[in-house]
Amino acid sequence: MPHSHSEKQIINAWCLYDWANSAFATTMMAAVLPLFFREIAAVNSQGVIHPNALSLWGYTSAIAMVIVAVLSLLLGPLADLRAVKKRYLTIFMGIGATSTILMSFTGFGDWQWVAMLFILGSIGFSGSEVFYNSLLPHIAAPEKMNSISTRAYAMGYIGGGILLIINLVMIMKLPGTALPNGEILPLSGMQLSFISVGIWWFAFTIPILRNVPEPHVRSNVNTSGIRIALHRLKDTFHDLRSYKQLFLFILAFWFYNDGINTIIKMATLYGSEIGISTLDLVGALVVTQILGVPASLAFGRLADNIGAKKGILIGIAVYALIAIGGFFITRPLHFWILAAMVGLVQGGTQALSRSLFASMLPKDKSAEFFAFYNISGKFAGVAGPVIFAIVGQLCKSGRYAILSLLFFFIVGGIILMKVDVEEGRKLSSKHRG
Repeated sequence: MPHSHSEKQIINAWCLYDWANSAFATTMMAAVLPLFFREIAAVNSQGVIHPNALSLWGYTSAIAMVIVAVLSLLLGPLADLRAVKKRYLTIFMGIGATSTILMSFTGFGDWQWVAMLFILGSIGFSGSEVFYNSLLPHIAAPEKMNSISTRAYAMGYIGGGILLIINLVMIMKLPGTALPNGEILPLSGMQLSFISVGIWWFAFTIPILRNVPEPHVRSNVNTSGIRIALHRLKDTFHDLRSYKQLFLFILAFWFYNDGINTIIKMATLYGSEIGISTLDLVGALVVTQILGVPASLAFGRLADNIGAKKGILIGIAVYALIAIGGFFITRPLHFWILAAMVGLVQGGTQALSRSLFASMLPKDKSAEFFAFYNISGKFAGVAGPVIFAIVGQLCKSGRYAILSLLFFFIVGGIILMKVDVEEGRKLSSKHRG
């Protein structure tokens, strides 16, 4: 498709969206909002924390994933038939960023409002990722996907890390100012951090909208969107039978990515429950971001030498150790060590998953299949937080809940070992031709 921007400009603009939306992933999903939920939103007028705050957060995350999965199923096929990938990315980004800013107006006892806005924010974050990821096969040759995907994750770590450091300073300088008795005081550092995330997300989305061309589609149909989506959904299920290795990979991703995302969403809340301070929790996640930059790039180089599949398996093995270590932590130092381990493998594992998947799919169905890629994480993403919440409720402790995630890494790793990447790529090449 003709365009006025160079390949370098296009790739840099695409990568910069990771910089944009990682602010939500770090501050809202991982670091600040879970603590705000437990220490402010889930605290009643008498100053008592809701006894099931940890489980409530798990169920909230699960509900968000169900909605995202359904929307992705419907919108992915539409994006392949119509030239609307960037339009849908913009809509979902707008929903997510606006919901994030509105979070700053919540306070003590508002856990229902926080839950609802987080669900909307998660829909915006994950929904936009479907269409962001689906642009990758159109801007990069297969042999460049590993390096470009890991570069984007590295940029995400830098962007998310910079804003998280700024937010940490806000929290230190402006500690919680809202009171359980309802007295209205100036916004706290936590609440101001929510505003900063929304503005950051809006601002750094502009380059991808300006510089990355909308991929050409074979036909630009104008009939009922829902009807088209349901018809293409049926076709997608049928098509997956022709891509055995792709299907196996999706199944593996379903499990191990669920474990990864559950750790991201529940780690700080779990740390808060066992008595680790807010500054230690957020500070440790800053270390995760810092280490994530060189580690993501290193994973890209590692994949060029040993293959993306083996790189992912290394990441899964480290995550299994993290789940075991999480059961035994008792001091802030332990949390810092586990956060560093996450930083070494998180970005690389997810980036290589994205690029490995992209290398095995047909270009003309990129959004449709990337919807399934995301859905395999989103529908399965329901299981991790729910199991975490149920185990936490039954055992009255987050320790056994964190240990339960070991199941997802073991099963995901076993299935991934069965994927024949070369066979998957050969089949994809035939269909592309």
